[in-house]
Amino acid sequence: MSYFRPAIDAMTGYIPGEQPKPGTKIIKLNTNENPYPPSPKAMKVLQNLDSEWLRRYPDPFAREFCRAISDALGVPTDWIIVGNGSDDLLNILVRCCAEGNERKVVYPMPTYVLYRTLSAIQPAQVVEVPYYADFQLPIEELVAANGAITFIASPNSPSGHLVPLDDLRKLAQGVSGIVVIDEAYVDFADYTALPLVEEFDNVIVLRTLSKGYSLAGLRMGFGIANPKLLSGLFKVKDSYNIDAIAIAVGTAAMEDQAYKNACAEKVKLSRSKLVVELKNLGFTVLDSQGNFVLATPPAGNAESIYLALKELGILVRYFKQAGLEDKLRITVGTEEQNQALIEALVSLI
Repeated sequence: MSYFRPAIDAMTGYIPGEQPKPGTKIIKLNTNENPYPPSPKAMKVLQNLDSEWLRRYPDPFAREFCRAISDALGVPTDWIIVGNGSDDLLNILVRCCAEGNERKVVYPMPTYVLYRTLSAIQPAQVVEVPYYADFQLPIEELVAANGAITFIASPNSPSGHLVPLDDLRKLAQGVSGIVVIDEAYVDFADYTALPLVEEFDNVIVLRTLSKGYSLAGLRMGFGIANPKLLSGLFKVKDSYNIDAIAIAVGTAAMEDQAYKNACAEKVKLSRSKLVVELKNLGFTVLDSQGNFVLATPPAGNAESIYLALKELGILVRYFKQAGLEDKLRITVGTEEQNQALIEALVSLI
């Protein structure tokens, strides 16, 4: 006898990237963390923590943080919902909108596999539409799938490509459900889909502080959408889903756009150099708008290289799934980390 629902027994849980113990001497290029520290202003807030923040419940709507988002991005505060990381908001969206075979979850593949996991938990039927070979968005197929939710990661992981705004616009016009544009990596990209939120009341754009703001350990994300769409999400959101420390630290980080942008520019410059060096070693590398690259080694032996790098104290991400077996996703590190990676690869290729 099982204690669990049939859907839980049948599903496979999400497997996060390997997280070595703190203090471990390892070059960690496997989970797309920002290689630079958080804003000094955010760290100052943490260092001056007031015990009263811990004694009392936090603001359930994180209004101080919403104000900082409004100032930084020029969106009204009532168009914002805050989550315990953007994954929390993905979970809320699936719980609100998807169910069984009638209210499906749709997305192009390959992409962030948590979409599949959250759908299985619900449970809700999933329609995975393969990307075209050039990673053009399969708009007609996505629309025809008739999803209650259509997830589009842009920039996408693991490919790193950015979806053109016109393609996202056509998708939003064609579907009857919600279009979720997951912009976890937008701080390293050339443009954002945020203008579409004003055009369509069925579009929500998700952001996170994990990547551009170097706060993956804080678990802070937010969504921007028409208040009509947000009204249903607030019904499902946990009453106190964001803790007081995260609100205070996240607010300070959001207010320090100059620091975030400077770090993002350093990552983008390092990304360009890393692509050139990988190509010089014979790798095929997709153009990326994230803080990572998807690279195919010349012999296609991605798994063996992944394991050999791990033995050398360098972690990259290997996905043992269709279409990715011969590829490695490599987070852009500091110049020193990237050089150590290249030197290691020279000895392995």
